[in-house]
Amino acid sequence: MLMGIVMPSFRARGFTLIEMMIVVAIIAIIAAVAYPNYTNFVMRGRRADGRELLMRIGAAQERFYTNNNRYTNNLADLSLGGTSEQGYYQVQAPVVGAAGQTYTLTAVPQGPQAIDKCGSLTLNNLGARGKSGNENNGKCW
Repeated sequence: MLMGIVMPSFRARGFTLIEMMIVVAIIAIIAAVAYPNYTNFVMRGRRADGRELLMRIGAAQERFYTNNNRYTNNLADLSLGGTSEQGYYQVQAPVVGAAGQTYTLTAVPQGPQAIDKCGSLTLNNLGARGKSGNENNGKCW
């Protein structure tokens, strides 16, 4: 009785073109969702730079008011610069009204932050916070 010789069967290893295209399509879908979320997260992180600047200048305005019984419209009187620490926001000269008894600060986004949906951030002497943009989800402050 002759035993049949069994020929080993070789199977090609690797990926087919269809499998690779499916993987590429899945990665593209994930990237299309992830990238906008990432950019929004980065914008929110940079907003902290502008908020900190407004709060620092607001505190300096209150110290100035304690000593002079009025607010100032000159940042040099406060010994502060008008640019945020990271450079993403610049404060305009404070708007002082009613014989120096009120002020409004506005931080304008600069550079890559200029496309932020919140726009300019504002703070006044009553502590009221505002924005000029159309972001309505409450994440600006």
